[in-house]
Amino acid sequence: MIKKREIVTCVLLSLITCGIYSIVWFINLTDDVAYLSEDQEFSGAKAFLFTLITCGIYGYFWAYKLGKNIYKAQIKHNLQASDNSMLFVILQIFGLGLVNYCLAQNDINEMAINNMVN
Repeated sequence: MIKKREIVTCVLLSLITCGIYSIVWFINLTDDVAYLSEDQEFSGAKAFLFTLITCGIYGYFWAYKLGKNIYKAQIKHNLQASDNSMLFVILQIFGLGLVNYCLAQNDINEMAINNMVN
């Protein structure tokens, strides 16, 4: 089941907890997108672990895959789809991963609001 999250609250919690909440958000966000796109290989815990092991390098692949899976989910749920995978990679390169979380969460919330998700 997908949970609608308030983006401002998530950002504030990420800042207040010095990034600890952003790890939780990263994992949940990845799992939500995997569920929506029916990509069973895309796992939040696995993505976090690989990003940690590769000192952040896997994060660029994760950003690309996140954009592709959101696009896939939007098409699956008959929503206006936009492939933001390259935008996510560029933001990740410039250290703006939190912006990726916000953009992805906005797309997930839109799917939840449109009653496309349980």
